[in-house]
Amino acid sequence: MALGAGRVEAEMNDRTCIVTRESGSAEDMIRFVAGPDGSVVPDLKRNLPGRGCWVKAERRHVDEAVRKKLFPRALKEGVTAQGDLGALVDRLLVKSALGSLSLARKSGVVVTGSAKVDIAIRNGKAQMVLHVLDAAADGVRKLDQARRALVHVGGRDIPAFTLFTSDEMDLAFGGGNVIHAAVLEGTAATGFVTRARLLHHFRGGSATNSDRYGGKAAKETE
Repeated sequence: MALGAGRVEAEMNDRTCIVTRESGSAEDMIRFVAGPDGSVVPDLKRNLPGRGCWVKAERRHVDEAVRKKLFPRALKEGVTAQGDLGALVDRLLVKSALGSLSLARKSGVVVTGSAKVDIAIRNGKAQMVLHVLDAAADGVRKLDQARRALVHVGGRDIPAFTLFTSDEMDLAFGGGNVIHAAVLEGTAATGFVTRARLLHHFRGGSATNSDRYGGKAAKETE
């Protein structure tokens, strides 16, 4: 095995957050490498060459690493971490999640519209519910009622996330003014569910509860 390859493998096996000094799984952390131009590059797929460092997958930790200038010391290079690195990671996570959502839709494991989402929740086929950032509170409340009703009869608590703007959802669905969606059970949805949970966690949400972020004026329900 080449010396460089061995060093990368050792780094992959020793994932310690440069901020918290805590270890974690690759799925719970974000890898960063030094770019050719001396910038700090997020390596979401964990496959870029060169020495890397790890940060727990939370925006606050990335921002702290930038503020405390931890990247140059961790990467052992004269790199410069841009001040909006946390925002860049967020955008990359959104892009990755939307691409995966589009693939899940094409595979037939996503339904849209309040009525279809409500049915998917009540029959237990939904594994995740999505609302756009500016979804009307009334529409969200009705679907929350369906989620609670399922739990009341012994079903599982289906998480509901508010992660994307209307334009972002339309991009994933090829238009259609999508406001509410349900991701159904199935292996075709696994990739998106993983990415959606990572994005939710990165923004400070818990792993189990829905977390609504501020948006613009509320949209009417479908």
